[in-house]
Amino acid sequence: MSLSDNNTRKFSKIKKMFSNLQEKKIENIQKIINRGDKPRLNITTKESSCKQVIVPMNSDNIIKFMLNSSDHITNINRLLKNIKSDCKVNYIQSEKSGIIIVTALDL
Repeated sequence: MSLSDNNTRKFSKIKKMFSNLQEKKIENIQKIINRGDKPRLNITTKESSCKQVIVPMNSDNIIKFMLNSSDHITNINRLLKNIKSDCKVNYIQSEKSGIIIVTALDL
């Protein structure tokens, strides 16, 4: 069996499976491909030495995250130090749409 025969067989299998999907499933796949429902980080600069990272989360995850926020700050700062970054996390704040991580230069 040649490589092109194998590729043709795989393509026909995918085509057959895709045609059996429901319309809602296809719309969900298209949204994922187009990044329509994929949460994104939003990074803003407040000053030359201070940045904010906004991480979208649902309310259940916000509560779980904030319960251990001091551990998360310690771990993030350790990771930043390991990559020899000049910044560190000062604090983490929760909002209804997610959490905000505020960093500043470590002088």
